[in-house]
Amino acid sequence: MAYDASIIETLQTVATATLTTVLLKKGLRNVWMRGPFPLREGQGRIVGPAFTLRFVPAREDLATPASWSSPISTRTAIESMPSGCIAVAGTDGVGDAGIFGDILCERMVRREVAALVTDGVVRDLDGVLETGLPVWSAGRAAPPSVAGLTFVNWQEPVGCGGVAVFPDDLVVADNDGAVLVPQALVEEVAAEAAEQERAEGWIMDEVRAGAALPGLYPMNEETRARYEASKKG
Repeated sequence: MAYDASIIETLQTVATATLTTVLLKKGLRNVWMRGPFPLREGQGRIVGPAFTLRFVPAREDLATPASWSSPISTRTAIESMPSGCIAVAGTDGVGDAGIFGDILCERMVRREVAALVTDGVVRDLDGVLETGLPVWSAGRAAPPSVAGLTFVNWQEPVGCGGVAVFPDDLVVADNDGAVLVPQALVEEVAAEAAEQERAEGWIMDEVRAGAALPGLYPMNEETRARYEASKKG
């Protein structure tokens, strides 16, 4: 699905650390994916709807190089990826089989995929970096995917880094990793997270000016009143 551009723009200004706090206040503790980290420095913050890819442990009769030509393959899945999506690949943390290499990543770039997020690893590292595709992964490995994984489907619920990811949930990834925002909560989370960023920016200014933390972070009633007054002024 396509989210309103204003929501995407708002969340591009919100840190994943802020999002985890906002979601925690709503009772959601398990939203940060364990394993995916930026493959390169300077990738910035990427926001987009999840396009899910599901891998399971390799089974020898299915996980073969011939399977790459199957109608159910990563190659076919890539051709279904819409512009602006974030490909989220769940591998159960398998770290010795590279799910994507340079050719597949280049094709994703051509299809205007925003990023790849996986709790697994990639291969052909130099080539992947050359494609310019932003990647959050658990690392890199030389062996191909079929050395340890079987690709089974796309656009169905997957587990990535211990987090349940449903198609079209929103993913925000930055230097702290990747966070999942459930589709039904995106609009309210974006609004609340933007306000929290504003408040914490004001608090940081107060700290830089020498203010002590008790009563400031978190705000007591007096501090809250000063903050609200600052917004009006």
